[in-house]
Amino acid sequence: MKRYLTVAALFALPLSAPAEEIQIAGEIIDTWCYFSGVMGPPEAAQGTAHHTCAMWCAAGGIPVGVLADNGTVYMVLKWEGEDTASGSSNILAIQSDRVTARGDHYERDGINYLVVADVVSNEGITNLNHDEWGVIPPNAIPKGAAQ
Repeated sequence: MKRYLTVAALFALPLSAPAEEIQIAGEIIDTWCYFSGVMGPPEAAQGTAHHTCAMWCAAGGIPVGVLADNGTVYMVLKWEGEDTASGSSNILAIQSDRVTARGDHYERDGINYLVVADVVSNEGITNLNHDEWGVIPPNAIPKGAAQ
């Protein structure tokens, strides 16, 4: 429980540097699985292979991120039209999608944060990696569901 309180406290602190407006393109990712390695290498926690798990994590309050084309991860603090970026229907609808987003970028202690003002474009899920990774985790598809 202490770890979760520490993460929550981080997001409650004001960011010291002024915001820089940026526009980035990349995939919406599940930051827990991407950084922790619990599902394997980072590539396994992306795309169609990890889509269902990413939705579960976002619904459970795990912060989402944008994995930019240059490999930089931006932790999303707020999503357009929402008070937060955790568990909203808008966040759940874009898990694993490739988007171009515009918003305010903050950096603190080497971590990049993004407050998304608007989504310029959404290409949907373009990282089709089931052939390579299967379904991560293997139980992410409910029994009886079409695969």
